[in-house]
Amino acid sequence: MFLTIIIFILVLSVLVLVHELGHFISARRLGVKCEEFGLGFPPRALGMYKNFLGKWRFIFSTKEYSKLASSEDENIKPHPKSTIYSLNWLPLGGFVKIKGQDGDEKKDGDSFSAQKIWKRVVILAAGVVMNIVLAWGLFSVGYMIGLPQSASSVSDKAIISEAGIIVAAVLPDSPAFLAGLQEGDKIIAINGESISTESLFQESIASNLDKEVRLTLERSELLLDVTASPTSLDGGQAKLGISIFASGTVRYPFFYSFVEGAKLTGYMLRDIVVAFGSLFADLFKGQSVSDQFAGPIGIADITGQAARLGFIYLLQFTALLSLNLAVINILPFPALDGGRILFLLIEKIKGRPVKQEVEAVFHNIGFLLLMLLIIFVTYKDIARFF
Repeated sequence: MFLTIIIFILVLSVLVLVHELGHFISARRLGVKCEEFGLGFPPRALGMYKNFLGKWRFIFSTKEYSKLASSEDENIKPHPKSTIYSLNWLPLGGFVKIKGQDGDEKKDGDSFSAQKIWKRVVILAAGVVMNIVLAWGLFSVGYMIGLPQSASSVSDKAIISEAGIIVAAVLPDSPAFLAGLQEGDKIIAINGESISTESLFQESIASNLDKEVRLTLERSELLLDVTASPTSLDGGQAKLGISIFASGTVRYPFFYSFVEGAKLTGYMLRDIVVAFGSLFADLFKGQSVSDQFAGPIGIADITGQAARLGFIYLLQFTALLSLNLAVINILPFPALDGGRILFLLIEKIKGRPVKQEVEAVFHNIGFLLLMLLIIFVTYKDIARFF
């Protein structure tokens, strides 16, 4: 349990830090000052900045920095364009403090609020882009190592190992059911002969009508041998009564791993968007969707399961989490990046910004609703566990 919590914190920290890094890099590139970029959340353990002489100096508290800023000594006074890089005590991701991000300091040229709308949109959207880039990078690394996935339709450049047939479903009272086959079983051999494709499996079963066949299975890292007698369930070919798909560890050469990683990122992103669309459609129809959510406890548990399966599964799950974070953040909901972009679009249409006080109220309400949702799904997670 302790190890699961540690791994979950590390995964979450990477996702949040990469997201904030997107805001930081884009803001700096577009001439907006970033006052602080922190690893973890305050209170601050250690910070560093450049003075007027271009040398790095260390600080250990926010009060200390305020005193240094008012000093006349160029050896300790922070340079106006300097960013504090901080290490903080709460190890949960990170943050970036952008000058003028709350709508103030509009007269300063290096303030976020003084920038053109398109620049502000780019800075806000950069976090989402970085989460997508991270997923692409993780999937690409996965393909260099070898990703477990369906091997039914892969590129001719693919190198497949540990191939087998995965049982997707078992019909009740079928030969497979009576033999004890279960969903998720991996069939690696029939009568001692390796099976790696769906066609080979079907041919082997078809040639053994009403004969007993020995199936070698892999289940939870254990090898099992079971016997079953294929029968003609529908008056046609011999069948076991299962639905299957070919699976294996798929690996690509270095260059192609990035191409296939990009493809997989696109497919996963599309599926996540469709899933969110279906979820919101169910909400509008008044259908129950609480079981489709997982809170911090549920995600931590799934993270632990992925870690126990192996590094490559944790890699895949982290990539999927990163894509989910990207989609959630771009939703036009107050307090999220997408909500802030929505207010910028309203500003573009109206020709003037929404009053800062009004926008702040919307974002505060949105944040409160998000916190209530997290509390609700966390309660549901605890109820499921106990």
